[in-house]
Amino acid sequence: MRKITPMSAISGFTRGLLAVTLLALAACTTPGTASLEEPAVAPMTGQTNDPAPGFENVAMGSEEDFILNVGRRIYFAQDSASLDSVAKATLDNQAAWLNRNPSWMLKLQGFADDSGSAAKMQTLSQKRADAAMAYLASKGVDPKRMWAKGYGNDREVRDCTERSCKVQNRRVVTNLRSQPDAV
Repeated sequence: MRKITPMSAISGFTRGLLAVTLLALAACTTPGTASLEEPAVAPMTGQTNDPAPGFENVAMGSEEDFILNVGRRIYFAQDSASLDSVAKATLDNQAAWLNRNPSWMLKLQGFADDSGSAAKMQTLSQKRADAAMAYLASKGVDPKRMWAKGYGNDREVRDCTERSCKVQNRRVVTNLRSQPDAV
């Protein structure tokens, strides 16, 4: 009785097909070719501070660094310009970053939802921007580097009626500038 091995059970055609497939796979995984097509990815450690894919090479002190690693938005309760603990924590991070990077100027843009008259929301959005600016100044950021502008509810992130959506419109956004805006 003839002993059948796994390779002897495969027909000649199947062996040829298998050989071609293995050669094609070997060509696809050539290390030299792969390194030319894609940059090496930074090793991920599983930590929350791992860089997001595509942002591994963000320069320290750049606008991208500020946006990704510090955060530029703070949020407010309805009809309030008071800074809560979360907003203060974000502003503390902003102040530390801005004090390390004194060449940047910043525009603090205040916004509101549509829970009141246009005039009331304009005033409230300006108070929010002013509150953020005053807090940053109290943390050592030179007031000459900052200016605040309230936009009311003219620039809503989303036009919506749900409470969870409206909170996105009650915000101050810190935008970095290399020079003051033209008047």
